[in-house]
Amino acid sequence: MIAELQCVVLDCSEPLELARFYRSLLGGAVNQEDRRWAVGEEWATLHTPSGLVLAFQRVTPYQPPRWPDASRPQQFHLDFGVPDLDQAQEQALASGATLLDDGAGERSWSVLADPAGHPFCLVRH
Repeated sequence: MIAELQCVVLDCSEPLELARFYRSLLGGAVNQEDRRWAVGEEWATLHTPSGLVLAFQRVTPYQPPRWPDASRPQQFHLDFGVPDLDQAQEQALASGATLLDDGAGERSWSVLADPAGHPFCLVRH
């Protein structure tokens, strides 16, 4: 092993706002004290209950991906396992997500975007 994953970093225009959005989905602590990162106007973190750390970095000018438009690709996406897809989707939308694809017919997954435009999937487990 060469390295250990420290966190996943998402570019955005409003780091604190995006950290709070993901806290509404995953729980956890926004900007928890951690010697590895200094938080502030340009950087925010979310320490989730599972131990995963998401970080949010201000980029100016930020241009969100346009799923599934290849001219502004998603670059990466996060998959979140959920027991009740409909309930999870409703809660994500109420927290500020945008529905991109509801998985028509199959309904074992849906694709949403966070407030900064990053696509993420809710996957029934």
